[in-house]
Amino acid sequence: MKKVQCKRLLLGGVLIALTPSIASAGVSLQFGEEGTMDISYAVQIWTQARGYSSPTNSGSSFDTFLRRNRVTFSGQYNDLIGYYAQLEAGGDSRNGVDDRAVFFRDAYLTLDYSDGLRFMAGRFKNTFSRENLEACFEPLTIDRAESIAYTPFGGTRDTGYAMWGNLADAAFQYRFMISDGREGEGNNVPKNSPRYTARIHWSPMDPEYDYGYRGSYLGTSEVFTIGLAYDYQPNVAYADFTNKTDIVDYTAVTADVFWEMPTSTGTYTLSAAYFDYDTENAINKDPDPTLPVNTQLEAVYAKGAYMLPGKVGIGRLQVYFRFEDSDYAITSTNLDRAWAGGGANYYIDGQRLRLTAEFANITFDEESTTDASLQDYAQFTTSIQLIF
Repeated sequence: MKKVQCKRLLLGGVLIALTPSIASAGVSLQFGEEGTMDISYAVQIWTQARGYSSPTNSGSSFDTFLRRNRVTFSGQYNDLIGYYAQLEAGGDSRNGVDDRAVFFRDAYLTLDYSDGLRFMAGRFKNTFSRENLEACFEPLTIDRAESIAYTPFGGTRDTGYAMWGNLADAAFQYRFMISDGREGEGNNVPKNSPRYTARIHWSPMDPEYDYGYRGSYLGTSEVFTIGLAYDYQPNVAYADFTNKTDIVDYTAVTADVFWEMPTSTGTYTLSAAYFDYDTENAINKDPDPTLPVNTQLEAVYAKGAYMLPGKVGIGRLQVYFRFEDSDYAITSTNLDRAWAGGGANYYIDGQRLRLTAEFANITFDEESTTDASLQDYAQFTTSIQLIF
């Protein structure tokens, strides 16, 4: 009888430890004294009307799709070691493509020795540009830039290791990352060398102490941050691919600034960045066919917003603008363009329940006569965002 009671007590303890508790978003589980797991779901449903349908079809398009569609598992193994895994099924129904595959967008471990010394290992966000590091579900505008904030060989994420930390009460932050970068694609890459990324920022007002940033703090913080980053990978391509000679390196630099100030008249936000990607002009010589066009690119963006001081109906209203200018140093075709747009965010429950509408106009320095995607066009996009 005592054994049965002990088993029941043990089972009851396990069930209590595994019983979900509803948090502000998602579900939290407790495993023993130190183990935790948070489970959350997030989705962005977009509807977009655009002035062309495809590079070969200049007719307008209308499309509703899942821009992002994610389930996240995160928590602590113990006080020192944590984990983060994110499943993604984004882009479903875009351009008529349904039932897209589910994959791990992120999967990494963390080791937090102290606030000044932290480590990450696995697949996670590149630590190069501020905009890429801004949370996917907390952008100032409807989304980040389509291309200029993403590095040519790592995209938004890369696989490797990072060391980072906050110094001087988080007024300064440093990051150093070693990752795969461009890997062997057949015989396109001369050598599989590691990619090195370094970033620092200075926040003299309220600190930005996380690994990721936010596009807006919605009036909860007074923030001014200046950031600088450098990206480098040797031996990434042949400038003379035919003869497999003239091996080139990749380098990139970025500088960015972010400012947000809540006042009695509302919250004001400004952000800007400069990018310079360089691969020793290989794209204009005899490169391999998979060398990205943004390996030779100089670009800037500026964005700003104003959020009204009080509620409008059941939520908070924030209006914004965005401008980008991209200069692709490619002699074979003209990809240079300017992107200008504006929109509004309506926060019903902060970022957890958010509506956005945005209009944008994209103009090219020289329009293509054959490619509809390289001709001036306008687009209008709406977004419904839910985080649970």
